[in-house]
Amino acid sequence: MASLRESVPKEGHHITTHARSASAAGLLLAAVLLYALNLRGPIVALAPVVDTVAAALGVRPETVGLLTGIPVLCFALAAPFASLLIARAGLERAVALSLLVVFSGTALRSAGGIETAVAGTVLIGLGITVGNVAVPVIIARDFAHRAGAVTGMYTAALNLGSVLTTLLTAPLASAFGWRWALVAWSLLMVAAGVLWRRATAGQTSAPVVLVSESTGGKVWRRPIAWFLTLTFAGQAFSYYAVTTWLPTILGDLKGLSIEGAGGGASLFQLAGIVGGIGVPLLVARKASLRTVFAGMSVLWLALPAGLLLAPTLWPLWALCAGVAQGGNFTVIFTLVVHHSANQGDARRMSAMVQAVGYAAAAVGPFALGAVHSAVGGWTVPLFMVLGALGVMTVAGLLSASIRSVR
Repeated sequence: MASLRESVPKEGHHITTHARSASAAGLLLAAVLLYALNLRGPIVALAPVVDTVAAALGVRPETVGLLTGIPVLCFALAAPFASLLIARAGLERAVALSLLVVFSGTALRSAGGIETAVAGTVLIGLGITVGNVAVPVIIARDFAHRAGAVTGMYTAALNLGSVLTTLLTAPLASAFGWRWALVAWSLLMVAAGVLWRRATAGQTSAPVVLVSESTGGKVWRRPIAWFLTLTFAGQAFSYYAVTTWLPTILGDLKGLSIEGAGGGASLFQLAGIVGGIGVPLLVARKASLRTVFAGMSVLWLALPAGLLLAPTLWPLWALCAGVAQGGNFTVIFTLVVHHSANQGDARRMSAMVQAVGYAAAAVGPFALGAVHSAVGGWTVPLFMVLGALGVMTVAGLLSASIRSVR
């Protein structure tokens, strides 16, 4: 749910609607979902080979963890520029350009030392930021009549991309080396680019009309905005920290091989597909957001608590937390909508929530790695995740308890 000026146009402002046949709409949907596979995978691909990459580049593991945080920081800082690019160039060109940038960044990241790895990672972050902003606009433009279902499929595709890279990067690294293992995922980008070009052939990449800022109260003065911001910050910090370090944690605590640890961590991403699709179904059946969020919080807390108290049950804890991380994103941004008086209010609140939340997410992988290196174990880092999830739980329950403006 990106903080866009293009989200849903006000009355009198229009985003060009394309009349599409069923086959053309199906092709476009396939292109969007294949595109989505590339919007998280390049980031999490590093997680299963953190120690290998660190040794090869001559840096500490937490420095490689920082490479996971850089793209997420781009999400927080570059979204306004991505919005401007889409407005000026149009969706079709912006998406194609983003794939090219992610492809170039993926190649550069594996081409040399730590300097080129950082430069390539920045490019990956910038390209993915455009995708974060563009996909909701595509859904609003071309799939408005079934936006909920398509958004669920998009969320599932994001998690599937993470599953594939988490599960397969380590075996590829063992067979071909870590550099080729990371570059191999660029083949998905090429496939997405080809399908996107075919799906949008003949479409005019018209500039997107921006919705003007409405005059209203400062959103940062509202307690609910801060509660939601803290909720998403706790969620994002924990998700990206766990995504980066769970393979290493499983290897250290359970003695799993690099391939086994990567496969185990993929359960966390795979279960996110269930959460991303399941939560909208629960809400559609009139389950209260407060109840759903409370359940998701318990499942999330099970991972760090379970790894501390009963690490032998790690597959169960990974599955529980995976469902929660996939579902909580939907819950949090549904609450943003419920507590927004109008479209402009929703956009400003979403911008605040994402800016702070993704900044926290960028810190998570580096912070966990640094603390682990300092104390030589995983107990304190896991308590850090527990603390972040505790903040998320308290702030989220407060958010869900406040009367909706709608």
